[in-house]
Amino acid sequence: MESSAVKQLLSIIEQQLDWGESSRWQGKDFELLNQLILDKTKVSLSASTLRRLWGRVEYNHLPSSTTLDTLAKFAGFDNWRAFARKASPTRETTSAPAARTGKYRKTWRSAALLIIAVAMISLVAMYVRKPGPIVKGVFSFSSRPVTRSIPNSVIFDYDARVNPSDSVFIQQSWDPTTRSVVDKARHTFTSVYYRPGFYHAKLLVNNKIVKEHTLMIPTDGWLALIANQPIPVYLDTKEFIGDGVMNVTPATITKKNIPLGPQPPVTELYNVGNFAPVPLKNFSFSVQIKNDFHDGAAACEFINIMLFTDNSPVIIPLSAKGCISNLALLNGRYFESGKDHDLSGFGSDLSQWVKVDCRSAKDKIQYYVNNKLVYQSQLPPYDENIVGMGYTFQGTGSVKNITLKQGDKLIFQAY
Repeated sequence: MESSAVKQLLSIIEQQLDWGESSRWQGKDFELLNQLILDKTKVSLSASTLRRLWGRVEYNHLPSSTTLDTLAKFAGFDNWRAFARKASPTRETTSAPAARTGKYRKTWRSAALLIIAVAMISLVAMYVRKPGPIVKGVFSFSSRPVTRSIPNSVIFDYDARVNPSDSVFIQQSWDPTTRSVVDKARHTFTSVYYRPGFYHAKLLVNNKIVKEHTLMIPTDGWLALIANQPIPVYLDTKEFIGDGVMNVTPATITKKNIPLGPQPPVTELYNVGNFAPVPLKNFSFSVQIKNDFHDGAAACEFINIMLFTDNSPVIIPLSAKGCISNLALLNGRYFESGKDHDLSGFGSDLSQWVKVDCRSAKDKIQYYVNNKLVYQSQLPPYDENIVGMGYTFQGTGSVKNITLKQGDKLIFQAY
């Protein structure tokens, strides 16, 4: 059963991604899937592991429990066991005593209903992947956040009545797993955003994007959270802002009844929508940062520094020197993986303060670690503006001396 359930889970993920036949996926598709899984689950499944799972490399063993749990979470389930329960019914024992038959029959019916639900989801997804005719007409799509705090509910207003079929979806962002079916006869849909940022919301009809717009989910000053499913654990300001430094300590995490091992949690800091936009073609940014937890599975000390723009973000990765192969840099347009790019300059002793600078220089983005130029990437060919920033840590971390400039003009400074 487990092998067939794995195939079913992979099929569901393929339908959610809607990238076409997986047999035609290229190397960069698996690299992007790796990043999507990391962003959603905070667990990295390497592109080579994903290629093995999808049969692109011969491998006759079943995936590990960690891999199965991660894939199930990415597909929208709590874990592998929760998915497997839905993927296979509990068989009724015909020799059971008569007094227990009713109980077993009820269990069978419940499991059967779950199987039907999963099958229906698959059938719907298969139907959606066969685009039907779209009647040319007027589609409308807009949104309005209800607050500046996080979590933040967003009200989407839409009109898709001219569509002849019922295949209408609203997608929260670029991530296809945030897609929700909506009633074409209605005009309102609401959704909760648990993290800030700059999103591209989409209205899809028969699997085609007919309307999309940008949507900022801001913070009211600084926000800190501990990654948790399905809802992050949010921290009070006094729990992470001290004298001249921001940090989330191990004591703060354990106080929230969140274990630090064996897999350390991810902690995150954000500030979005609280300063004037800064053009990516004329910016300089600086921060001092370190990782404060190094035990067990946190040995790689992963850190991501994010500059949110009104398009794709810039993500600067850091790790212990021995883990740079697992890094991925985003230059505002493309991912550059440590598997096929030399990102060794982003490896450092992160138990100590590390100074990171990033700036535009002609058609390049330059990255400095401890005042040394370690990497350059291409500036996006279109105009983008920095509207926020974020920091994520494997375990816990500290941040200070943040500056953001447009040319020589100081736009934002903190701690």
